[in-house]
Amino acid sequence: MELQDRVIVVTGGGQGLGRTMAVSLAARGARLVLADLDPQRLEESAELCRQAGGEASGQIVNVAREEEVTALFEQVATDFGALHGLVNNAGILRDGLLVRAREGKVEKMMSLAEWQAVIDVNLTGVFLCGREAARQMIELDSPGLILNISSISKAGNMGQTNYSAAKAGVAAMTVTWARELARYGIRVAGIAPGFIATDMVASMKPEALEKMTAGIPLGRLGRPEEIGHTAVYLFENDYVTGRIIEMDGGLRF
Repeated sequence: MELQDRVIVVTGGGQGLGRTMAVSLAARGARLVLADLDPQRLEESAELCRQAGGEASGQIVNVAREEEVTALFEQVATDFGALHGLVNNAGILRDGLLVRAREGKVEKMMSLAEWQAVIDVNLTGVFLCGREAARQMIELDSPGLILNISSISKAGNMGQTNYSAAKAGVAAMTVTWARELARYGIRVAGIAPGFIATDMVASMKPEALEKMTAGIPLGRLGRPEEIGHTAVYLFENDYVTGRIIEMDGGLRF
């Protein structure tokens, strides 16, 4: 796909990898609609996209709420008359052990609220955005790409029952949708990042960061712009569908 003037929605576009991927796409001339919950961060991301050479605007959207997601994609259809892509990136963390015990006594458990919050945003939100994007792409006759952001935690990661379950679901939906939507000219692919040097990771204690990095065969954290580069590649290569690229520096073989 040629990215110049293509209309792409990026969820979680106000910060982190969502912002980086949006800027990378903007640098190819894409027209971005960024969805997030923080208006200030959304405007900062939109301005960075404009500086990179693309068009960008922000929309306050909770991806876990069906009516807000539906309204977002209907507005995009009205404003642009086309939709060529979605970066399904919005996500949250509520890490914790399933149960934590001492001397045979369970002291803490992952709460239903902690489970549900992550499932609502990281799995249901991806489903809702993917469904509405596919609907608009079909009805507007705008073939393109749905890019889902999973994680290497999809294989299971201690302390992340909720997050791992959601990201495994995202990976499964990616393959399912690729098979279902190919007939409409819609490709579906995914990126599963490992440890990336985002602001959240950079704020970790130095000793924890050192321990994390030591387990990566390439000996360093991934750079956000490397995720952005891969996002651009997946949009531009029209023969990639149903595949999830793991970007983890060799952490998971």
